[in-house]
Amino acid sequence: MKRMIVCIVSVLLVLGAFYTDGQAQKKLAQTGCQFLSVGTDARATGMGEAFTTVEGSGSALFYNPAGMAGSIKNLDASFTQMTWIADIQYLALSLAGRPFRGQYGTFGVSAMAIDYGDLDGTVVADNEQGFLDTGKFGPSAWTIGLGYAIDLTDRFSVGGQVKYVHQDLGHVTIPLNNTAPYVTDNKDYLKSVYAFDFGTLYKTGFKSLAFGMCVRNFSQEVKYEREGFQLPLTFKVGFSMDALDLVPAIGKNHNLLLSIDAVHPRDFPEYLNLGAEYKLMDLLALRAGYITRQDDYGFTAGFGVNTNFGVSIDYSYSPMDVFNNVHRFTCRLGI
Repeated sequence: MKRMIVCIVSVLLVLGAFYTDGQAQKKLAQTGCQFLSVGTDARATGMGEAFTTVEGSGSALFYNPAGMAGSIKNLDASFTQMTWIADIQYLALSLAGRPFRGQYGTFGVSAMAIDYGDLDGTVVADNEQGFLDTGKFGPSAWTIGLGYAIDLTDRFSVGGQVKYVHQDLGHVTIPLNNTAPYVTDNKDYLKSVYAFDFGTLYKTGFKSLAFGMCVRNFSQEVKYEREGFQLPLTFKVGFSMDALDLVPAIGKNHNLLLSIDAVHPRDFPEYLNLGAEYKLMDLLALRAGYITRQDDYGFTAGFGVNTNFGVSIDYSYSPMDVFNNVHRFTCRLGI
């Protein structure tokens, strides 16, 4: 009981500190490669991305790599497809394995590819239209990572991931003057950088109460022309618990996971991820979540269905105020 009280008080103090700091300053436009900040996994996003202390799948590589250590499967693979705002296409893949029954930890691979579609290129010109048409160009981005997690004790696990991040802004026409005769130059804007994620997960020993922390997208600075930028560095701290552990009379066929994360981004005010997941006999899952301090969205929902063949299908829904609503689909195989 003392451990639970200390853990809860510590988290509340951290949450209060995050919110106070977020109100004291504005942090905008300090990072690039923002595609790394978009949640992909349907289970995680259905829970409002409150996923720092949720373990048991390779999808933890996208949230807290330490969560892989708690995988109960020898092999876990997932594939996610979604259409983000402005018809931006996301594909994400994770693969986690525990060779020798996890004696040497859990190894994982993650990958993500983003297609922004074709855009119309223009440059400023001193003509009737005010610009010249330079044709189509197609930005894209992708990342691939290698992760590892291990249980140091029966309660404490650590994990990390190194990933290669690539962003291609396309073939760009650069104006050298804006009066006739017009002179332009062509340049390919693409950059690559290594980034690191690492995290911890601690099971307090009180029922299923877990506490975790992670840092994502730690990298060196990237520069296209004059101004440099970092990847969207993010620090998260959170905890979760199956609330029905406190009501043993309900039985083991029902689970109600409650989770909360405090998020400290480099380029955005601090916010909270709140999530809940109800499971019935480990066959059907209903999820809901809320993300605070977002301009265009907040509420999320979703569900998941497990089969007897190790295959599960997850879906999440994120309603938007201005853009089209976002639907995510994840197929997972665990053996």
